[in-house]
Amino acid sequence: MKVLALNPPFLKKFSRPQRSPAVTKSGTLYFPMWLSYAAGVLEKDGHEVDLIDAPADGYDLEYVMQRSKKLSPDLMIIETSTPSIYNDVAVAGRLKDLFPSSFIILVGTHVSALPDETLSIDERVDAVAHREYDYTLRGLARTLAKKGDLREVLGISFREDGKIIENEKRPLIEDLDELPFVSSVYKRFLKIENYFNPNALYPMVTITSSRGCPFKCTFCVYPQTLMGRGFRLRSVENVVDEVEYITKNFPQAKAIFFEDDTLTINKKRCVELAESIIKRGIKISWTANARVGLDYETMRIMKEAGCRSFCVGFESGSQTILDNMKKSSKIDLMFEFMKNAKKAGILIHGCFMAGLPGETKDTMKQTLDLAKKLNPDTVQFYPVMVYPGTEAYDWYKSKGLLVTDEFSKWITPGGLHNTVVKTEELSPEELVMFCDNARREFYLRPAYLSYKIGQMFFHPREIRRTVKSARTFFKYLIKGSGI
Repeated sequence: MKVLALNPPFLKKFSRPQRSPAVTKSGTLYFPMWLSYAAGVLEKDGHEVDLIDAPADGYDLEYVMQRSKKLSPDLMIIETSTPSIYNDVAVAGRLKDLFPSSFIILVGTHVSALPDETLSIDERVDAVAHREYDYTLRGLARTLAKKGDLREVLGISFREDGKIIENEKRPLIEDLDELPFVSSVYKRFLKIENYFNPNALYPMVTITSSRGCPFKCTFCVYPQTLMGRGFRLRSVENVVDEVEYITKNFPQAKAIFFEDDTLTINKKRCVELAESIIKRGIKISWTANARVGLDYETMRIMKEAGCRSFCVGFESGSQTILDNMKKSSKIDLMFEFMKNAKKAGILIHGCFMAGLPGETKDTMKQTLDLAKKLNPDTVQFYPVMVYPGTEAYDWYKSKGLLVTDEFSKWITPGGLHNTVVKTEELSPEELVMFCDNARREFYLRPAYLSYKIGQMFFHPREIRRTVKSARTFFKYLIKGSGI
């Protein structure tokens, strides 16, 4: 079959594939990793595939339609997100009008959480995929190719005779080594220079060494809507093979970002991964999502293997709030973690949120105080973003703390994150004001500015990453984000 995999046009540089989709203040733009994995699986199964990332390349709908005519797809896969869902469905409808015999399926966290509601928006959409969708799309393509029964395709909801049919869920993939390298799909279809994460050297390549997360954080969207709360691992050998592939096939790449929900859950595996990279003589910087609790010795060997930085969700300075969100993290361990990271020479990007259950002005002050005391390399402060399919979304909705149910309001007209929650004591405006002030207080400290200047002087490889991020970020830092 001929298959179009599309990250559809919307706002310029709209980072749809990230956990909180938006146009970001730092210029962050995520690779369409899950869509790329699916494209690779379909190619491996013998289908002719074209992958288009419209926001990254600046393509409009007219370009997408003209390019699609060259392929004349039998199957069209369209990635979605909560704030762009109405746009995404509209794009699907336009493409269906252009290719009426083509089958259109929507994928992503939003449609996985709200399949019936999504299919009810526009009858031109044929189906949506639930959860992890690589093998779901492979099964769908095989069924369509033989004109089989859609009821046999696990993991989809579809429309039949005016009714919405929800098929049985598909089991999650157990042997992740069977999947093609997602970086090999990037190589064929994407320009890595389009993508940016301020936590990694630029340009970089994003991959994952696992799927799922065993922790119970109420707000985290991927484990609750796509990948599950189990923890499935690629073999260390398979991961390092891909790292080596990247170094050989992307000579311009300065770094790799491991987009696992938490790479550092299994310390023994972290050591094995680092030792394998060292043994093979692979030289490339890499960054990963991590949790508090990692010991110094593990960090030391990861640093030796090229680990440059961790992105860590500290979230709140209040232990009560951490417990309310089921974070399974202790504040005293955060200081031990930061001590180990600084001793090992690993940079930390700290993530902090406002507006969590039980939030007050006092607990927000505790969060800012914690950020200053931990003093990571970089930070982010955001009002909590809640998405359909998560415990957090259900809780805020049940308490009447969602200020809108119109999904397009999850971002501002310019595409920045909007605040759609309040707490029992705090308005959305107060949450935004705190985050704006917290960023200013943290970043405009004379000691921090001196540190950053010194970092760029003594570590010139940091200059490109820092300047690229600062170009847009400091504009918002000075004026605030608004709401």
